[in-house]
Amino acid sequence: MGKGVRVAVVSGVCAAMLGGAGYGMYNIASALNSTATGGVKAVKTGPPSSEEVEQTTANFFAAWEKNEPDRAARLTNFPEDAEPLLTAYGSDAHITDVHITPGKATGRTVPFQVRATVSYGEETRPLAYASRLTVVRGVNSHRPLVDWNPALVHPKLARGDSLTVEESATPQIDAVDRNGQVLTKEKYPSLGPVLDELRKRYGAKSGGQAGVELVIRHEGDAADTTLMTLVKGKPGKLRTTLSASAQAAAEAAAEAAVTDYTNSSVAAVQPSTGEILAFANHRDDGFNAAFLGELAPGSTMKIVSAATLIDSGLTSANGPAPCPPSAVWQSQTFTNLTGLAPNENATLSESFARSCNTAFVKFADEVKADSLATEAAQRFGIGRDDWKVGVPSFDGRVPAPDGPDRAAGLIGQGQVQMSPLNMASVTATAKTGAFRQPVIVPLSLDGRRAATARGLAPGTSQQLREMMNRTARSGTAAGVMAGLSGNVGAKTGSAEVDGQSRSNSWFTGYRNDIAAAAMTEDGGHGIDAAGPIVARVLRSAG
Repeated sequence: MGKGVRVAVVSGVCAAMLGGAGYGMYNIASALNSTATGGVKAVKTGPPSSEEVEQTTANFFAAWEKNEPDRAARLTNFPEDAEPLLTAYGSDAHITDVHITPGKATGRTVPFQVRATVSYGEETRPLAYASRLTVVRGVNSHRPLVDWNPALVHPKLARGDSLTVEESATPQIDAVDRNGQVLTKEKYPSLGPVLDELRKRYGAKSGGQAGVELVIRHEGDAADTTLMTLVKGKPGKLRTTLSASAQAAAEAAAEAAVTDYTNSSVAAVQPSTGEILAFANHRDDGFNAAFLGELAPGSTMKIVSAATLIDSGLTSANGPAPCPPSAVWQSQTFTNLTGLAPNENATLSESFARSCNTAFVKFADEVKADSLATEAAQRFGIGRDDWKVGVPSFDGRVPAPDGPDRAAGLIGQGQVQMSPLNMASVTATAKTGAFRQPVIVPLSLDGRRAATARGLAPGTSQQLREMMNRTARSGTAAGVMAGLSGNVGAKTGSAEVDGQSRSNSWFTGYRNDIAAAAMTEDGGHGIDAAGPIVARVLRSAG
């Protein structure tokens, strides 16, 4: 926590309460100004006119520029929320000489540019950024008002955030990759939130000296977001497990995917060590879904399901796993992807490589309700909430339901949820036979104890590698993995999501000593969107 600095928090007050409290005096005034005949003055309704938008915006900007937060707040529809942050803007954040230049309005929305100065002691720095606001009509007052949103004050502010200048609680860090190459959020945008978290956790251990910064302080345990450094400290050096070349490939692959699809995330680990080599997110919301995403993994989960069937003695890679056109479990009918020909004589290896859903669903009668959950936890280290990655992560969720979701879980649907990091770890375990909890900084840095699991029996691991290699060379992943030399394996997946026109695209694979998994929302089949992302990351291993 910074020294000697007051924090103003953007409160989350109920809109209904604000409506009653914020506009009560206006309604009383309206009643007092009624006509002599007892009629009430007509009030305006509907969206604000262009003239109202222009005048309201001008008044709001004038109050903001003059550092009159109470007056500016009263020009918003949630003054009790607005006033603390607008007050902190000039006091806690030491922002002065504010000049606001409005742009051309689009309907009721006005873009604008802010130029100001941030001062602390004898240090001053210029501040410039762009934002926008929208003018609405008050629900009760019927006045044109600025629709309050903390992001209009600065685009990186969200509800519950505060803005302040503080002496840093921890020094800045120069995060470096495994070869000593400096990693910056400017060059690798996906690293931004994780670098902030690494600084929060390990800045004091990195050998640097703190400076003074303009920061956004978030609710809860989230790391501060630094907007500006006023007094430079001495950055400490923090070595990570990342690979700059793999990180560059992950960033480029995730960005390229959104040309045709929506949000994409990818994570890559080193199977022999569990060290995280790269991760990337190309999303509108900046969320680190690579580590924290909680989504059904679709048929990539068949890696764990196949291991469950083998370890339960129900079949083997070369044993029977018939692929009928449909399968019914507790009145729920499951089918395969369009175009997949049935094969009643298929082996598990063939059904795995062709990603036959019904082959796995048919085993729901024979596996126990907790078989999949037990296999995931004890063999793959998934779903136990005990990973110590070095930054926040989701450790996967594989419940043990009895009912329709038992069958759905075998094909990565139902209540099963994973992140790309989880599936990269699953693939690494399948490849080596040993579970090694992913880490992004060495365990020795702070004495963390890694999560442990039994791992796979040698025979099970060998069969999984054979099935994943078949999938990569001649199965559903062959088109994506073509041209990749070395020891390779893969599994495709797609997961249906309510309300989406297409399923989420999943793909996981390994090449020599790198395993990667990717997910693209609304991306369709695994080979359509997520597959090319993983292939590009695997190629970065050389």
